[in-house]
Amino acid sequence: QAKAKTPAPSSGGKAAKKKKWSKGKVKDKAQHSVICDKATYDRVMKEAPTWRFISQSILIERLKVNGSLARVAIRHLEKEGLIKRIVHHSGQLIYTRLTTASD
Repeated sequence: QAKAKTPAPSSGGKAAKKKKWSKGKVKDKAQHSVICDKATYDRVMKEAPTWRFISQSILIERLKVNGSLARVAIRHLEKEGLIKRIVHHSGQLIYTRLTTASD
């Protein structure tokens, strides 16, 4: 005779529920411009020299440009004499706006 199968009693321990790991927070991929068009160039030349703290990270965040484009823009602004270097480090270049004698 065939026995009726009875489900095994499930214990309330660790084996009953396996922990589900979260996938973690996923950051959206940034869509920054990689080519310096006329609008971006004008914005860099107009806005950046007025900021108190200018770095590659700040340009990337505020102007939505690529990192290499931000470095080129900073070099251009310094060559034009619109910004002044504070710290020149291999990892981070920090600049500030030019201040007049009255500041």
